[in-house]
Amino acid sequence: MNVKNPLFAATELCPPRLPWKNIALAWLGACLAAAAVAFAQDRLAVALILGSFGASCLLVFAYPQSPFAQPRNVVGGHFAASLTGLVFLAVFGAHWWSMALAVGTAVALMLVLRVPHPPAGSNPFIVMLAGASWDFLLMPTLLGSLILVAVALLYNNCGTGRRYPTYWW
Repeated sequence: MNVKNPLFAATELCPPRLPWKNIALAWLGACLAAAAVAFAQDRLAVALILGSFGASCLLVFAYPQSPFAQPRNVVGGHFAASLTGLVFLAVFGAHWWSMALAVGTAVALMLVLRVPHPPAGSNPFIVMLAGASWDFLLMPTLLGSLILVAVALLYNNCGTGRRYPTYWW
């Protein structure tokens, strides 16, 4: 009698692992981008590291053809989500319900503007938990996301058969 184990049935639906070469390339790209943001933070003596940038690195370097990894989505998504968080923080303060409304609004705004970037969905939480000021929109959000995209543009276009971005606008 051939009975399938239901615990392992779900693994049949799991997508295959990326090839080891792609994993190594994603690792190196993420290291370089993180180093660029951290180096710029040290040199400029301003806060540029945003927790959601780590997740952005996963998309931009492991799945650079994904719509979520395109420059307009990375920069626009982070900008729209951080702006949403700042507006809700200024108008309502940091409460459980204002955080929920800010995240939901940021998701909807990214979709309306056609710049969905999943890691940016956490930016309203980050803004409110940090009690961020309006400067947060420029640094770390805008400058940090531009640095990530700049590294991605250089790195993801090295070698044959590599092209980033898939589209700009």
